[in-house]
Amino acid sequence: MKLPGQDAIARQADEHLVTHRVKLPRKLVEHPIRQVGKRLSMALVVLLATAFIVYADADGYNDNSDGSVDLLDAFYYATVTLSTTGYGDITPVSDAARLTNIFVITPLRVMFLIILVGTTLEALTERTREEWRLNRWRSTLRDHTVVVGFGTKGRSAIQTVCATGLRKEQVVVVDPSGKAIEAATAHGYAGVIGDATRSDVLNRAEVYRAKQIIIATQRDDTAVLVTLTARQLNRGAKIVVAVREEENAPLLKQSGADAVITSASAAGRLLGLSVLSPAAGMVMEDLISQGSGLDLVERPVIKAEVGRSPRETDDLVVSVVRGHRVLGYDDPAVGGLELADRLITIVRATPATHVAPDARPLPRD
Repeated sequence: MKLPGQDAIARQADEHLVTHRVKLPRKLVEHPIRQVGKRLSMALVVLLATAFIVYADADGYNDNSDGSVDLLDAFYYATVTLSTTGYGDITPVSDAARLTNIFVITPLRVMFLIILVGTTLEALTERTREEWRLNRWRSTLRDHTVVVGFGTKGRSAIQTVCATGLRKEQVVVVDPSGKAIEAATAHGYAGVIGDATRSDVLNRAEVYRAKQIIIATQRDDTAVLVTLTARQLNRGAKIVVAVREEENAPLLKQSGADAVITSASAAGRLLGLSVLSPAAGMVMEDLISQGSGLDLVERPVIKAEVGRSPRETDDLVVSVVRGHRVLGYDDPAVGGLELADRLITIVRATPATHVAPDARPLPRD
C-alpha cells in the first residue's frame, strides 16, 4: 500500500529544522503589562507620598537657588532622592527634617528601588526559573504517557486515562500546533511543540522513558512514521494508534503498534448498533465513557478466585486475558481461573473509586 505524501513528509523533515520546545503548565498569572503597570503605580504612590512629606515640612529644607522650597521643589527633591541621584541643591537643615529623612524618606527610597529593580530582576530571572523547572521535570519524569496529537481523539484519550487515576503531571502532549500546546498546558499537561515524526522532538518528550504512547494524528501516513520512530526509541512501551482507514491497520501493527483503533469504522459500528437498538448503543457509549456509569476495567485475579469459573466471581466478567490470548467468559478453554490471569469486568463507576488498567503490552506473536 502506498501512503500519500510520505516521501514529501520525509524530505521536509530532512530539509527544514522544525522549531520545537517544551512547555510546562503554569499557574494563572497576571498579564506582564498589567504587572508592570501595577509596579509603576506603586512607585508613583511612593513618589507622591515622599513629595508631600517634604512639602509639609518645607521650612526644614533649604534650596540653594532661592532659599525656599515650594511644591515643585518638593517633587524635585523626592525624585532625585528616591532615585539616589542626590544633587545636594536641596537639603534638610532642621532636626525634624533630618529625622524625617532618616526614618521616613530612606525607607521610602528603599521601597522605591525594590519596586523598580524588582521588575527588572523578575524579567531577568524568568528564563532561569523556567530552565530550572524544565530540568527538574525531566529528572523526575518516569513511566509517563505521551500523547501525539491534541485533537478530538487525543483529548478524549487523555480524559479516559486520567479518569482511571493517571495524574496530569504524568501526561506529555506532542503537537506541531502552538495553539494546541497552549490548550494542553492550560489543562495541566506538559507540552512539546514540534513534528512527532522527528526523533529529537520525541526525545524532548522523554519518550524513551514512557510507559505508554497514544498516537492520535490527523493523517494515517503521519501515524505510521510516528509509530516507527516511537518504537525505535522505546522498545517496551505500549503503543496505541488511531487511524481513519481500516486498511492501514496491518501496516501500523507491523510498524510496532500494540493496538490500532480504526476511528471511522468504530464510529460506524456504533451508529449501526444505535440504529438497530438505541438502548444497546447507549450502553456501549456508557462503557467507553470512562469515569461515569458503567466502566470496563481490567484487573488481576485474586487468590480467592483461583480455580473458579468467571461466572463464580463477584464481578461481571466479560473476558479473561491469559498470556497473549483474550478469551470470552464462556470459552471452554478458560476452565478454572489462574493466578496469572487478568479479568476484564464491567463495574459501576464511583467518584471515590479509580481502578487504573494495567498498561503492560501484551506479547506479540
